[in-house]
Amino acid sequence: MLFSPNSSCFGCVFLPLLHLLLLSATAVFCGSIVRYLPGFDGELPFKLETGYVRVDEIEIFYYFIESERNPRIDPIMLWYSGGPGCSALNGLIYEIGPLAFNITAYYGGLPSLEYYPYSWTKTASILFADVPVGTGFSYTTDPSSWTTSDTKTAQQTYIFLKKWLIDHPQFLQVQLFVGADSYSGITAPMVVQHILDANNDGDTPRLNLKGYIVGCPRTDAGINENSKINFLHRMGFISDELYESAKESCGGQYYEADFYTPQCTEDVKLIEKGTHDLDKNNILDPKCTWASPQIDGDTKRRSLEENPGNFLLSPPIIPDFWCHNFNYSLSYIWANDVRVQKALHVREGTIEDWKRCNKSIPYTMDQQSVIGFHHNLSRYGLQVLVYNGDHDLTIPNVGTQEWIELLNITVVNDWRPWLVDGEIAGYTIKYSEHGYRLTYATIKGAGHSPQEYKRRECFEMFHRFISYYPI
Repeated sequence: MLFSPNSSCFGCVFLPLLHLLLLSATAVFCGSIVRYLPGFDGELPFKLETGYVRVDEIEIFYYFIESERNPRIDPIMLWYSGGPGCSALNGLIYEIGPLAFNITAYYGGLPSLEYYPYSWTKTASILFADVPVGTGFSYTTDPSSWTTSDTKTAQQTYIFLKKWLIDHPQFLQVQLFVGADSYSGITAPMVVQHILDANNDGDTPRLNLKGYIVGCPRTDAGINENSKINFLHRMGFISDELYESAKESCGGQYYEADFYTPQCTEDVKLIEKGTHDLDKNNILDPKCTWASPQIDGDTKRRSLEENPGNFLLSPPIIPDFWCHNFNYSLSYIWANDVRVQKALHVREGTIEDWKRCNKSIPYTMDQQSVIGFHHNLSRYGLQVLVYNGDHDLTIPNVGTQEWIELLNITVVNDWRPWLVDGEIAGYTIKYSEHGYRLTYATIKGAGHSPQEYKRRECFEMFHRFISYYPI
């Protein structure tokens, strides 16, 4: 068995022939333990492993953090971000991990990191993956492998997960969840379906899947786009007169409205003009202007996060004017630092310029709707959590509630507030059908993605869900 002296393999074993056939020519996949990170004072107070898993011709980079409670019995969750093309570091630093940048004490140079106590790793082990290829530190040396799609990403993500678990056999017995947010709401139920299909076909090892989690999830292109008009009207950004005119002229279908009547087209243009300057990720935030010296010519936004160019190299600390993406700039500085990449065991020369969200990936969106996947998954006894920020215009909560209703599953706990520290943190409703349980929750005052705005509340939501407590 060969591995570098600074590697630590939780479960490096020689695999049986069946696994050798599944995992290609390499018999062992080992990650490296990271005990110190540039910008963090002292040794990390949690167990972090980084490494690569080879899938086809792709090297998928991952960060793995063991549960800070009891990793032998706590669940494990695969987590990957949206975009497509947003790095898992985004989830680790800004959303659900135990680290955060110290934005208030930043005066230039390498940003400092702080331990964040309300991390989802308090109650679960989390495997953060840079998928699809071209995301974060994942790469390929085969030019033909850069091109990918929803279908291909889902399949490769499943293979990545299975290979990683085979290499870490102590986590095969604990409960497994698949988690994703934003655009990855398209591929996450597909990954879950791959797991179930393999289990049903008798593939070994059997993955101990218990459920999945999708936050502010892209699910159906038509519902998502149409719901934006309904959301804007509910929030008071569209007058009743204009809304009723658009609803009548477009027949409630505003998606690709250019194909409908001239009045519909005119109404939609008026709506777009009146709401153009809203921050789509959080309608309460200021919409920050371009401030990066490295802006390419294509400003069309394809990511469901902010445009990767929308960040400031020197974020000012001005209490009266705060842009949410000021904080994003620190990730570009930190992750592109040579010392950081060496500490994370990133392979030298594989990534020229790390991006929080890489919009240059040649990606085909070949799944316009995955409601059918969710409907099929409702036949299994899975635990499911779906959530939205209620100030998110990118993936409005009204659209998520619409596709959930299309699943035609029974309400068992009707719409009610849920609380954190005695205060309303959002609203929730629970469905159940033949052992399948779906909990939907809103996070009050949160945008896209909710964890970035209400990190403590989202931790409480996750902790209750993963512990089978009512939210």
